[in-house]
Amino acid sequence: MITSVSNVIKYVLRDRKPSPKSEFKYSRTEYKKQWNSVSRSIDDAKMAVSGYVDEDLYAQTGRGTVEMLQQFVGVSRDDVFLEIGAGVGRVGAALAPLCRHWIGADVSENMVKHMKHRLAALPNVSAIAVNGFDLSNVQSESIDVVYCTVVFMHLEEWDRYNYILEAFRVLKPGGRLLMDNVNLLSDDGWKFFEEHRALPPTERPSQISKTSTPQELETYFRRAGYDAIKQEFSGLWVFTYGTKPAGQPA
Repeated sequence: MITSVSNVIKYVLRDRKPSPKSEFKYSRTEYKKQWNSVSRSIDDAKMAVSGYVDEDLYAQTGRGTVEMLQQFVGVSRDDVFLEIGAGVGRVGAALAPLCRHWIGADVSENMVKHMKHRLAALPNVSAIAVNGFDLSNVQSESIDVVYCTVVFMHLEEWDRYNYILEAFRVLKPGGRLLMDNVNLLSDDGWKFFEEHRALPPTERPSQISKTSTPQELETYFRRAGYDAIKQEFSGLWVFTYGTKPAGQPA
């Protein structure tokens, strides 16, 4: 299973390259301006988040991510899921039919518009725009599972941790959280790091991908109050997941 998870995310990232020069207009933390600038059309949005536009491949990788969620945090018909950085709803299209409700949150209003259009036939889907730093428009203790995949690479460390804290707030007691990022300590992750380091500093786009160490992610989970914290490794990737303690208030 780990091998297939690795392949799924490899496809999600394949051929991803810096997009038009609009990427260089903004500072790294101007997430909303940045991602709105590269997602005006549905094809632009797809290219920005994955490097391809093929719907069959979107469906294939979406199913693969759902299999990963089933293995690590579980998927139930009674669950309400929240995805942070949902893009155009690649995962939501495969996950919504398996749960009670799926909420896709993204910093880009353009992404939210495309997500709503792509998933319009699914009755149990919501798409919401967030501010890029928290989940302030999500009710406390209303979610069973929060996950964020292929997104932490674009965030500063403080903002990664804040989303983990915010996930703790919105999760019900006993709720589950999963996050991933490129693993700096793996050989593949180091190669990834070196490839990005080789870009001249003035030519690095503002959303250029940054790595994590497993210790970084585990520390965020532990400091935020999660228990049953576990990690899985797959080539380039580290997956970290844990549970909000039962009876633990937000």
